[in-house]
Amino acid sequence: MIPKILVPIDDSPTAQRTITAIIEQKDRFSKELTLLHVIDNEKLSYLMIPDFQIDMVKQNAAKAGKHILDRADARLREAGFTNTLVLEFGEPRRAIAHIANEQHFQLVVIGRHEGGGEIRDVLFGSVANHVLHNVRCPVLLF
Repeated sequence: MIPKILVPIDDSPTAQRTITAIIEQKDRFSKELTLLHVIDNEKLSYLMIPDFQIDMVKQNAAKAGKHILDRADARLREAGFTNTLVLEFGEPRRAIAHIANEQHFQLVVIGRHEGGGEIRDVLFGSVANHVLHNVRCPVLLF
């Protein structure tokens, strides 16, 4: 049985390092991964955007998200992986945990952003910290 592995990514250096680490340790991973990019709805809901432009903003965000997924997909395919690409809208921390739990993933591989610090993480929480505490499967933090 091939384990279902979820790899949430964004356009950060942390996500790039996570992809690099997966490639460097490719013998330890299933060759089938699910790459997930979640477009943060809160960042799209800027109050000064007129209603008639919201769809255009969402379409552009989806194009940018697809580009992020395609870049990661290309790197991983070159290393021998086969990937399923998933693009979602929502709050990243909740969407990642929900997808991991509802689709019965066996492992989530996620990078932890540097520079947040323990106090910031305690007060506001990081996406990785939220995922770590709210999924039913093991989480590998890079």
